[in-house]
Amino acid sequence: MSQQLPVLVAGGGIGGLAAALALVRRGFRVKVMEQADQIGEIGAGIQLGPNAFHAFDALGIGDKARSRSVFTDYMVMHDAIDEYEVGRISTGEAFRKRFGNPYAVIHRVDVHKSLLEGAQETGRVEFLTSTRIERIEQDDGSVTVYDQHGNGHRGVALIGADGVRSVVRQQYVNDPARVTGHVVYRAVVDKKDFPENLQWNAASIWVGPNCHLVHYPLRGGEQYNVVVTFHSREQEEWGVTEGSAEEVQSYFQGICPKARQLIELPKSWKRWATADREPIGQWSFGRATLLGDAAHPTTQYMAQGACMALEDAVTLGEALRVHDNNFALAFDLYQRSRIARTARIVLSSREMGRLYHAKGVERLIRNDLWKGRTPERFYDAMEWLYGWNVNNCLTAEK
Repeated sequence: MSQQLPVLVAGGGIGGLAAALALVRRGFRVKVMEQADQIGEIGAGIQLGPNAFHAFDALGIGDKARSRSVFTDYMVMHDAIDEYEVGRISTGEAFRKRFGNPYAVIHRVDVHKSLLEGAQETGRVEFLTSTRIERIEQDDGSVTVYDQHGNGHRGVALIGADGVRSVVRQQYVNDPARVTGHVVYRAVVDKKDFPENLQWNAASIWVGPNCHLVHYPLRGGEQYNVVVTFHSREQEEWGVTEGSAEEVQSYFQGICPKARQLIELPKSWKRWATADREPIGQWSFGRATLLGDAAHPTTQYMAQGACMALEDAVTLGEALRVHDNNFALAFDLYQRSRIARTARIVLSSREMGRLYHAKGVERLIRNDLWKGRTPERFYDAMEWLYGWNVNNCLTAEK
């Protein structure tokens, strides 16, 4: 009976679709349950390290993702007060040779589209929209998920890829979110409206006291992603709302004119009040496990949220392969291979936020940190992150 049951995936975002692809490659049918009324994605640009491309290749959609990506020449950090170049890392041929794949920027919608096309092409993934899961029951051979209409969905296992407000995590862990007080505004601007003196083929960041700005090209350079982040004066509640240009302007008084151009560009902004959670040491609960933001919600400072979800999916697939599709053994190996790495991302991201937003003497220290550093030394420091691939993803003892 269990062989006829599908694997249930809660959430139709990047993590859920990547999980579906990994599961299909292990021979399973998959049922994806998405609470929105369509399978889609919101947001703006995201950054993709070489680890993301290793994951795309392992999931069979490398060509789709590459065709929609913009491959950058470098990453660069400037001080937003005086334009000082804090650090520059080439992401050209030497970078690709070192890590086996490029660095790129892409619209979040285009990552999602690549995964969705891949899942649809398999013919083995069923999609249910307007389906919000509310509770989970398990027995020895199956798991049953009940939605808001009272309908039961039975499967051989459940992957909780239902995002930062995960219902699966709430049922099994029920831990509080940690609201950061940091607010992120995101927008996409057409090339014709974007300043020529900032049209760099690079992932660029301007770091300032309690704030920073990011920009990079999207969609063949026809658009530019603009992201600004600041420490809010208000008591924030976690969520997404419409933003206001006036609020953004009020937080960026002391920065240089070159960087200031960025906050005057967008005609409309989406406003994210951000949160993460403390890392946990258990993701798997019987026939259910967590994946992506449900497992390790993080702030954006490492630019690795989507990349970690993709890695999770590949690692889950590899754990199932090693354990011949035995979910109990595979879920245990999966979580042991992922918990420390993703916790490092969550905690490193908090520290990176502090580094970006340094002021006073801390700002001076930050600006001196990478003086004279060679590309090779930068690459050595990134090895733990970008050196991940399908062949080394099972770091735990099998």
